[in-house]
Amino acid sequence: MRVLTKFYVKELTTPIGLLTVVMSEKGLAHVAFGAMNKVNLTARLTRFGIKPEWYELEEDESLVCEQLTEYLNGERHDFHVPIDLIGTPFQKKVWLALRTIRYGETKSYKEIAEMIGTPKAVRAVGGANNKNPLPIVIPCHRVIGSNGAMVGYGGGLPTKERLLALETNMKIS
Repeated sequence: MRVLTKFYVKELTTPIGLLTVVMSEKGLAHVAFGAMNKVNLTARLTRFGIKPEWYELEEDESLVCEQLTEYLNGERHDFHVPIDLIGTPFQKKVWLALRTIRYGETKSYKEIAEMIGTPKAVRAVGGANNKNPLPIVIPCHRVIGSNGAMVGYGGGLPTKERLLALETNMKIS
């Protein structure tokens, strides 16, 4: 049985391009780079027993839109919005660990695996990082390879580099 859940969608034009913000009645549920693919998101939610019902979110109702804009303008270092994490217990554990990475710092997948008490689960941590429904708010862009290399990011490596540069006050062309 699927639980009917209301989701509110807002597209936000930002310095890094279009972001789509999705809120549930519990809090922020999804951030997408570009326009949201409702088919893919509906399929993902269905796997967790949720039947989404879609509505438009008024921008002036969204604290998260305001905080994302402030962050991308270099005026905010962290987020104070309710979140509605939808994922497996392991994914949620990884995502909560990602939230502890401070603004301007990076950690490797290996360090995250060690933080959550599963030092051999580096690949699984990478998989959970890849499924992060709240990029930027849950700062998966702060995760790098063990050798310090930039590795995959849902918004693309140039976006990851811009976000890290923003956090270290570096200019990137």
